[in-house]
Amino acid sequence: MTNRIIPNSTAVNGWRRSSHSNADAGNCLEVLDNHPAGVPVRDSKNPAGPALVVPAAAWGSFLVLVKG
Repeated sequence: MTNRIIPNSTAVNGWRRSSHSNADAGNCLEVLDNHPAGVPVRDSKNPAGPALVVPAAAWGSFLVLVKG
């Protein structure tokens, strides 16, 4: 499956940041749960910008590496 892009991510509700994010620094990623194509990820500094939809298996592998 190729990665997809949501051109205007404000059209989708339900974005969240990690509880470990420092919102004051302004450099957070936001993710969207329960999307049928995978895990959409966007830059919190540009919520009207595009979101990259990462396949769920790839996102899971990424999280394992980050937490490790």
